[in-house]
Amino acid sequence: MKVNIQAVGFNADARLEEFVEGRVSKLLKLDDDVTNVEVFLRAEKPSVVENKEVEIKFNIPGGDIFAKKQSKTFEEAVDLAVDALKRQITKRKEKLRGK
Repeated sequence: MKVNIQAVGFNADARLEEFVEGRVSKLLKLDDDVTNVEVFLRAEKPSVVENKEVEIKFNIPGGDIFAKKQSKTFEEAVDLAVDALKRQITKRKEKLRGK
């Protein structure tokens, strides 16, 4: 599956895009129902220390899963968002199983 990465206000280098795709692809193994993945990377005001913002949206039939995190680096923000999505996917699977 293709991961759509959009860098808003700057050009993301290949290393950052590969990092994002690698982290997101691990999550895709947890849920086969994902139809599309969108990732938005934003660099907010330079005066703020934690100015790197990441939004990740998994399009899943029956309801999308979304996480938005901010941090000092894009890598750290991606890790935080992926962890949040992992928890949401786990909860969704448990709910579908009827636990």
